[in-house]
Amino acid sequence: MENNEKARGLGLWEKYLTLWVFLCIITGIALGRLFPGLSTTLSKLEVANVSLPIAICLFWMIYPIMVQIDFRRVVVAGRTPKPIATTLIANWAIKPFTMAFFAWLFLGVIFKNFIPHEAALEYRAGMILLGVAPCTAMVLMWSYLAKGNMAHTLVMCAVNSLSMVVLYAPMAGLLLGISGIPIPWATIAFSVLIYICVPLVAGYFTRTISIKKRGLGWFNERVVAPLKVVSVIALLTTLVLLFALQGYVIVSLPGVIGMITAGIFVNILVVFVLTYIVAKIIGIGYEDAAPSAIIAGSNHFEVAIAVATTLFGVKSGAALATVVGVLTEVPMMLFIVWLCKKTKWFFRS
Repeated sequence: MENNEKARGLGLWEKYLTLWVFLCIITGIALGRLFPGLSTTLSKLEVANVSLPIAICLFWMIYPIMVQIDFRRVVVAGRTPKPIATTLIANWAIKPFTMAFFAWLFLGVIFKNFIPHEAALEYRAGMILLGVAPCTAMVLMWSYLAKGNMAHTLVMCAVNSLSMVVLYAPMAGLLLGISGIPIPWATIAFSVLIYICVPLVAGYFTRTISIKKRGLGWFNERVVAPLKVVSVIALLTTLVLLFALQGYVIVSLPGVIGMITAGIFVNILVVFVLTYIVAKIIGIGYEDAAPSAIIAGSNHFEVAIAVATTLFGVKSGAALATVVGVLTEVPMMLFIVWLCKKTKWFFRS
C-alpha cells in the first residue's frame, strides 16, 4: 500500500526530476538577470548569513520528511556505531584533506595557466572552507530521495552539528595555515534551529497527534502523500531562489566557475565512492550506507560562506568559491542520489 502511495504521490516528480531541476536553474538565472533588484532585495533578507526565503523553503523540504520518521527508530539508530563512525571519519579525517588536494590539483596545476596565482589561492581557500563544513540539513532530502534510513540520517545531522562546533575551526586553520579561524556560532545555531529543530518538533507532533486521533492509514493517505509533493516543490523553489540570488556569477565568470566546480565535484564523487565501498566492506546495509556516503559528500555552504566573508571579504575569491558550492550543491547531490539508486544492487548479499 505504502509503495503504491509513493508511486502515485511522487512518480511524476521523481521520473522527471532532472528536467525540473534544469528548468528551475534556467528560471532562477533568468529572474536574476531580468530583475537585478530581485536578487538585491532577497539578499537583504537574511539572518547570520542564512537567507530567510531559502530557510522557509528548506523548512518545507525537511518538515514533510520529519513527519514520516518513526522516532522510535531514531533511538535505535543512535545506538548503531558503524554508520555514525563511518560518516564522522569521512567528514573529518578524509573529506577536508581530499578537498584541499583537489583544490590544489585543479586550480594550482591543471588550470594553473588560466587563473592568476593570487586569485587561485583565494579560490582554493574557499574550496577548503567548503570541504571542512559537513552538511547538516539538506542531506535529509537527499537521503529521503535515495530511500535511505531517515532515522540514521537525522541522528547524523545532530552529530554533524555538534562536531562542527568543535572541529571546524581547528581543521580549517590547519588546512589554511591561519590561526584564530572564527566559528560562525550564529550561523550554525540559526541553521540548526530552522533546518532541524523546528521541522523536527513540528513533524513529531504532527505524526503523533494524527496517528493517535485518526490512525496510521489516514495519516499516510491524507498527511504524508500530499506533503511528499510539497517537499519536492520546495526543493525546486529553493533552486530558483538560489540561482536568482547567485546565478549571476555563472554568466559573468563561466570559466572560473567551471574550474572550481570541477574540483568540488570530483571531491564529492571520490569521498562518496570511498565511503560507499567502506560501508559495504564493514557490513553496513544500503539503507544506512546511502545516507552515510551522501552525508560524507555534501557540504554546509552557509557556514563556509560566513567564514569566507569574515576572513577574506565579501568580494574575495574565497567567498566566490563558496558561492559556487551553493550553486552546485543541489545538482551534484541529485546526481549522487541517482548513483545510489542505480547501485543499490551492490549491497545485496
